[in-house]
Amino acid sequence: MNVKLNFYKHICEVTKEKGDPYFSCSDWSDAESTFLYHVKEELIKQGYDVIKKRMWKDGHLVDDTMQYIRSRDLLSPTWIIVYNSNYAVRDAGETFNKNGFYNLTLDFNL
Repeated sequence: MNVKLNFYKHICEVTKEKGDPYFSCSDWSDAESTFLYHVKEELIKQGYDVIKKRMWKDGHLVDDTMQYIRSRDLLSPTWIIVYNSNYAVRDAGETFNKNGFYNLTLDFNL
C-alpha cells in the first residue's frame, strides 16, 4: 500500500501494491475501518504520530460509526486529519479493492 499526502490538492492518495490485503466486511468491522487501519500504519511508518478514532468522540456531528485518522495531539501547531468525505455514499475499503486506489480528504495545519 502506497500512501502519499498531497498537501497542495488536500488529498491522501492511497494506491494498491502487490501483496496488499483484500478489505471486506465482517461481524466486527466494515471494510473501511480495516482500510483506514492500514493507512494509519503506513502514515506511522512515514513518521506521522496519528491515531484512528470515531469522529463523534471528538465532537464532530457525523454518523456514530464514521472513523478518521488524525494527529494524536490536535492542540499542537501542526496537525493532520484524513477522512473519507464520501462515507455516506461509498465504502473506501471496497472501492479500494475494486479500483486499486482511493483518495481520502486531507485537512492540515502545517
